[in-house]
Amino acid sequence: MTTDSRSTVALAGLTAIAVLAIDQATKVAVRASLDPGEEREVLGQVVELVYVRNTGVAFGQLAGNGALVAILVAAAVAGLLWYFFTHLSTPWIWLPAGMVVGGALGNLIDRVGEGAVTDFVKLPGWPAFNVADFSITAGVILMVLIAELHARRLRREARGEG
Repeated sequence: MTTDSRSTVALAGLTAIAVLAIDQATKVAVRASLDPGEEREVLGQVVELVYVRNTGVAFGQLAGNGALVAILVAAAVAGLLWYFFTHLSTPWIWLPAGMVVGGALGNLIDRVGEGAVTDFVKLPGWPAFNVADFSITAGVILMVLIAELHARRLRREARGEG
């Protein structure tokens, strides 16, 4: 592994640790200050804090299907790690990889330790979610964007345009 590759892996790891720490700290605060099902307005009717125990995946999907959730999460993380380690030279790939891994670990810690994921941010028209869910979703979107921009740059370079 080259020095650049090691740096990319280290940055992804640091990002994952930061996401995990923020995710777990916010969940601990919610569990300490709200009862399950309790709601508090934060920004009027725009943002509410709620305490929801979610046995599904992001935004409550597949609730109650623990085995299927575990298989899907494991497959998704394995696919992400494969992509990450085969694209270490892609600029900025460490950021979305760290976001997704940190979020996945945050929700895994909840599933194992609490039996369900703690969700607490509620926006109008959306199911409750948490920092990990946001990080995973934003990380996947960012990874697709980075991959597409990198592919475009490589195509331009292959044509001698850049």
